[in-house]
Amino acid sequence: MRERQAGAGAGRARDFESFVAGAGGRLLHTATLLTAEAPDDNPRARCLLTRALAHTYASWGRLRDDDPYDHVRRRIATRFARETWRGHAPLLPRARPPLHGALAVLPPRERLVVVLALYEGVAEEQTAALLGLPAQRVHVLCDRAVAALVR
Repeated sequence: MRERQAGAGAGRARDFESFVAGAGGRLLHTATLLTAEAPDDNPRARCLLTRALAHTYASWGRLRDDDPYDHVRRRIATRFARETWRGHAPLLPRARPPLHGALAVLPPRERLVVVLALYEGVAEEQTAALLGLPAQRVHVLCDRAVAALVR
């Protein structure tokens, strides 16, 4: 019995490692866009990704038909939302690096909506459900963010 469990655990670890090898770079880029950090100095993004991957690994056997990429992306987005605009403690206790790139001009909520919509291709309805906002509010946030980026 233990041998079967050990074999299943090793298979789970291999599957998860393959997933991270294939999707980790894009997920880190998504987290880096959200935190508006420089690609080569992104401790908050790495922290977001690490926490999301840890949660996903813990629930890997229960994902079944759920897309693991979508699962990690949802975890990154919800943690970012919670940490940045719901008054929780910052992701890291130390000083944050300066914001970087075009998305740095956007407030966190607009940045989250525009990254999910334009970079990740998530529908407004899905984003609204994920963030607990009305779909119309997500649409307005996305329009406002795009207008700010165009200026």
